[in-house]
Amino acid sequence: MFNKNIKIGIAVVIFALAIWQFTEGNIGNGIFLILLSLLPVLLYFKNEFIILAFLKLRKQDFPGAQKWLAHIKNPETALVRKQKGYYNYLQGIMVSQTNLNQAEKYFKKAVEYGLTMDMDMAVVKLQLAGIAASRRRKIEAQNLLAEAKKLDKQNMLKDQITMLKEQLKRI
Repeated sequence: MFNKNIKIGIAVVIFALAIWQFTEGNIGNGIFLILLSLLPVLLYFKNEFIILAFLKLRKQDFPGAQKWLAHIKNPETALVRKQKGYYNYLQGIMVSQTNLNQAEKYFKKAVEYGLTMDMDMAVVKLQLAGIAASRRRKIEAQNLLAEAKKLDKQNMLKDQITMLKEQLKRI
């Protein structure tokens, strides 16, 4: 909703109000305002639209997730580095249903910006390996598949990795 710098500015103003309330002797108001100032700081690190898009994606509501991602007008200025990675990750998932060229660009940007969780990075590497395999780039697909296997510590993608390995043998 707001630029990342505006969020920090709002937090500073609310925190200053909390200090003023403490000096006036209104301890309860000051405590409440300090807790309230934590909300913009939280939203600085976790973008609200990305959270809502993940919730929609969890329910398999792709149009709803796309709608929430469309609210982020300029991701370069509105998001911090890891959020840009997740923004591109989600955009890649949305676009992979229809356009593999665009999906590959989004996934490569997600790798460039980085993702917090290894599982998310493993999914991106697996997606990129699938795209490379569909374009008959076997060596690149095998390298990406090895990276995905290394990142998949809980073996949640084991079936997909073995299936893609079998497909690569036919190329």
